[in-house]
Amino acid sequence: MLDTQKCAVVIGASRGLGLGLVKEFLRRDCRVTATYRSPETAQPLLDLSKEDAGLDVEKVDINASDQVMELAIRLKRTKVDFLFVNAGISLGQDEKVQNVDRNDFVSLLVTNAYSPMQVIDALDHKVREDGMIAVMSSDLGSIENNLTGNWEVYRASKASLNTLMKSRAATKADRRTYLCLSPGWVRTDMGGDTAPLDVATSASGLVDTMLKLAGSRGVQFLNYKGQTVEW
Repeated sequence: MLDTQKCAVVIGASRGLGLGLVKEFLRRDCRVTATYRSPETAQPLLDLSKEDAGLDVEKVDINASDQVMELAIRLKRTKVDFLFVNAGISLGQDEKVQNVDRNDFVSLLVTNAYSPMQVIDALDHKVREDGMIAVMSSDLGSIENNLTGNWEVYRASKASLNTLMKSRAATKADRRTYLCLSPGWVRTDMGGDTAPLDVATSASGLVDTMLKLAGSRGVQFLNYKGQTVEW
């Protein structure tokens, strides 16, 4: 339990790891604002909001700038300790730049890299001066560890996200903590049924890592165990 109640905003929380993060923040006595894009997949999150008074739910498509700005307005009285942007789509491990449709490639880069940074920019003034901004990265975002070449397009998007986060931290040079977090290979719609990790284990580790590093400043690329991942 935290000494004083903190506020977390989780962008992209209707299911999977996003929903797992919401549950973990609530379990640690944080107040949470969580967003979803589609009502068709958001019922578990909506049900949770009815059960826990510490959870507020907002409908936001991160690729729609007007919806992101409207969220920023609705959060005008909120001071955020933890802002976590969870976004990720994939074209599959066998997709290559030379055979992927141009529009699909652009859509993936927008969703996985551009839009998360736009959300961070829109909500930046809501985050406390010593708060934390984190994004859902991936081990596959590591250029150093790319030894197989599979997941080529997805890798590119997460490496782009990491680079943009590192650039933002360098440009801001403020008291905040910036984290690119890898959840590991998790049993989700994207990870598949054969993944070794369940959502609860990964989400618990991610939140543990964030709480441990709160106030540490700088930018890091870490996995759900808090271990450094090579950029």
